[in-house]
Amino acid sequence: MKSPHQKYLVRLAIFFVALGFIGAARGQDPSIDRLLKKLPPPEKLVKPSVERVIKKADPALRDPLMQQIATAAQGNNVSRALILARQLSAKYPKNAEVESVHGILAWMARQNAEAGSALRHAIALQPGIAIAHLGLAALEAENGHYAAALPHLRQVTRLDPQYAFGWLALSDCALRTGQKQEALEAARKATAITPSSAGAWLQLARAETALGHSEATLTALTRGAEVSPDSATILATVGFGYINLNRTRQAIPPLERAARLAPKDFLVQAQLGFCLQDVGQVDAAIQHLRTATTLAPSTYSPVWEHLGLAYQKKGMHRDAIKAFERAVKISPRYGQAWRHLAEEYRAVGQVAEANQAAARAKALPSGAERSKH
Repeated sequence: MKSPHQKYLVRLAIFFVALGFIGAARGQDPSIDRLLKKLPPPEKLVKPSVERVIKKADPALRDPLMQQIATAAQGNNVSRALILARQLSAKYPKNAEVESVHGILAWMARQNAEAGSALRHAIALQPGIAIAHLGLAALEAENGHYAAALPHLRQVTRLDPQYAFGWLALSDCALRTGQKQEALEAARKATAITPSSAGAWLQLARAETALGHSEATLTALTRGAEVSPDSATILATVGFGYINLNRTRQAIPPLERAARLAPKDFLVQAQLGFCLQDVGQVDAAIQHLRTATTLAPSTYSPVWEHLGLAYQKKGMHRDAIKAFERAVKISPRYGQAWRHLAEEYRAVGQVAEANQAAARAKALPSGAERSKH
C-alpha cells in the first residue's frame, strides 16, 4: 500500500504531466504533442523522494489519522481526506510535513486559498521541505503563473537533486517562460537520473527543439524510442524528425514500425507513403497513401497530392487527376497541386482544363500554400 505522501506526490506528478507537457503544434512535427500526452506513469519518478520522507521517525506520520487520510485518498474521497488532514493539522500545528499534506489535499479539493496558506506555513516551519515547494509550484502552474512556479521548482531540485520529476517540471516551466537554456539543462539532468524514462527524453527533445538544435532533438527522440520500442507515437515522431531534416530514407524504418503498431493513424500512413515515394518505392507508397486517404479523406490535402504524384510516376494519369482534384478541393489555394493537375490534364489531352488549372496556379499570390510532408 502506498503511503499518503506517495499518493499526493503521484497526483502532483500526474498534474504536471497533464498541465505542463502539452504545447502548441509547430511546423512539420505534428506528433510531438500527441506523444507528450502519453508519458509513462510518474510513480517511478516519485519514489526516490518519497522514501526520504517516509524514513523519518516522525510521530505525526504514525498517527491513526494519517492512515485514515491514506484510505480516503486511495478511494478518491478527497473531501473526506481534507477534513481528516485539517484535524491532523490542528493536532500537530507545527509539523511541516503535516501542513504539506494538508495543503496538497486542499489544492486537490480546489480550495486554493487554504492550500496556499498551508503550504506557505509548512515552508515557514521548515524552509527545506521539498514537498511543500512542489505543492506551491503546482498551485502556481495551475493558474498559469509559470514564472512564480520556477523558484519553488528550483528549490525542489536543490533539496532533492535525485528527484527526476522535479527536473522535468522545472524544465517545462522554464521553457514556458522563455528560459530555454535552463530548460535544456534541467531536462538533461532528468535524463541522467532516469535514462530509461521516455518522458525525460521527450522533454529533452522539446528543450532542444526550442533552441533550434535539430540533430540533438532527433537524438533525444531516438533515445525515447529505444526505451519505448512499442510506442507508435514516439516512433512516428522519430520518423517525422528525419523527414524534417530531409533524410527520408532513415525515416522509413521507424515509420514502418509505427504503422504496424497504429495502422489507423492516417498521418503515419501519409508520411510513410511520402517517404516510400521519395525513395522510389512507388507501389508501396501508393498502398500507404491510399490507406491514409481512406482514413481521412477530407482532412489533409498533401496526402492527395503525394498520391497523385505516385500515380503520375506509374503513368496512371486518370487516377492522378482524381487525386490532384481532391487536393485542390480540400485546399483551393494549393498552388503546387494546381500545377500538377494542369500537367495531368495535358497528359490526357484535356487542354481547356489544363489551361484553367494553370491559370488558377498562376493567379495565386507568391508564397501561397505549398505541400507539407
